[in-house]
Amino acid sequence: MLIASDQFRIVVGLGKSGMSLVRNLARQGLAFAVADTRANPPELQALRSEYPQIEVRCGELDVEFLCRASELLVSPGLALSTPALQEAAARGVKISGDIELFAREARAPIVAITGSNAKSTVTTLVGEMAAAAGRRVAVGGNLGTPALDLLDDSVELYVIELSSFQLETTDRLDAEVATCLNISEDHMDRYSGLPAYHQAKHRIFRGARQVVFNRDDQLSRPLIREDIPLWSFGLGRPDLKGFGLVEEGGEKYLAFQFEPLLPVRELKMRGAHNQSNALAALALGHAVGLPFEPMLQALRAFTGLPHRCQWVGECRGVSYYDDSKATNVGAALAAIEGLGADIEGKLVLVAGGDGKGADFNALRAPVARFCRCVILLGRDAARLAETLDGAVTTVFVKSLDGAVREAAEQAQPGDAVLLSPACASLDMFKNFEERGRLFAAAVEALA
Repeated sequence: MLIASDQFRIVVGLGKSGMSLVRNLARQGLAFAVADTRANPPELQALRSEYPQIEVRCGELDVEFLCRASELLVSPGLALSTPALQEAAARGVKISGDIELFAREARAPIVAITGSNAKSTVTTLVGEMAAAAGRRVAVGGNLGTPALDLLDDSVELYVIELSSFQLETTDRLDAEVATCLNISEDHMDRYSGLPAYHQAKHRIFRGARQVVFNRDDQLSRPLIREDIPLWSFGLGRPDLKGFGLVEEGGEKYLAFQFEPLLPVRELKMRGAHNQSNALAALALGHAVGLPFEPMLQALRAFTGLPHRCQWVGECRGVSYYDDSKATNVGAALAAIEGLGADIEGKLVLVAGGDGKGADFNALRAPVARFCRCVILLGRDAARLAETLDGAVTTVFVKSLDGAVREAAEQAQPGDAVLLSPACASLDMFKNFEERGRLFAAAVEALA
């Protein structure tokens, strides 16, 4: 029999977002406890130091303990398919997360951004645009500061990046404007297939007052009521309520509807995928009333985020780009196609790692078109080589240093060496940031 109190909650998962939940509940004076499947979760010491009175249970989840709560606030790192969570839900315990609490408490409009790729770049860009327009803006969520830690009555606009895991525990976000930038296979080790992943992503549109979708990816377009304003972005010529590219006098421009806004050459970010990111940010900013002048000013100044197709150096006429954040096939595709079409020579691609169960077949055609050679390392290197067999020369290496040295041997002047792994990093590195830093260090060592 379920014994629960409306006044009692349990935070499940004591990482970064879990600790933000702890702070939020403690600030409100609410009764709660904490559980984590790990023996020594990352924030355990901080919790015991700051909130010694809070009960914490580490190790295998106890269903009877979980069922003492009326609501479980589950961190995104823990799959909802976990048997103890399933059992608690079956016995009537509500399951929520940090974004659900954030949405209940936020008093300013929310710009909500998800997608398989580019969400951090677009989130950061919209935040920069809002700041340039003089708005008191708070930026975070899946990127940087946890959403609950952003809550402040002085904030005029929230710009929030959201993962599919966060959206699974969000019943209704009620964003002023929401977008799913794109959909491609990711986290297939956690989802039953692309439809389940797509469904999780599209929870972002629940209660949205406006929607932005990607004309180049129909999976990004939700089924919504006809009275909800719908804006679009894409790399083709824009139409009404659309952002896109136009050509005038032999020069390509970012444009809104039929009006050129900014020459593409003024963007510091390279590649067609970053032009798409700029257009997405413009669409979101326009939807919440940001003027074009400060938005374009922010675009001109923005150099891109670390490890996202970031230029790290040049050696003997070859440029080197760190796209370590490309932890799935869709992200690698965007970089290969975007950068490959934007350079004079060919790409030498460095790829491999933990493929998370993804299908690599979509890489074959663009790799054949844009790449001179692919250097492979990590757990799924052999799977990638099998997919690319006959399309391009592949070389196996055992380390990132070895990959950079081999790439330098293969590249010709005018080429670019691109680290865009299409895989997660955890088989060899602490995270994708470490992978990117080590790549940059290996490039620097070439000189």
